[in-house]
Amino acid sequence: MTAYTATVTVRLKRGVLDPEAETTQQALERLGFELDALRSADRFEVDLDAPDVDDAEQRATEMAERLLANPTIHDYEVEVAEA
Repeated sequence: MTAYTATVTVRLKRGVLDPEAETTQQALERLGFELDALRSADRFEVDLDAPDVDDAEQRATEMAERLLANPTIHDYEVEVAEA
């Protein structure tokens, strides 16, 4: 078994209200930053042992689909690297 770190990034789909990002964007604009758009995201780092990178990615994807993301309102990305 090899140690891997899977990074799962979960964000709201475009068109879904994101009040946290909206508030943050307004604050950044008040500070003088010009933005076209801003979206918030959650990032989960999962350390796990797996026989290979494909298995680690498959397990992290299952975690995202079953708990970390709601497919109705979220998109997610999974990246896996050897720890």
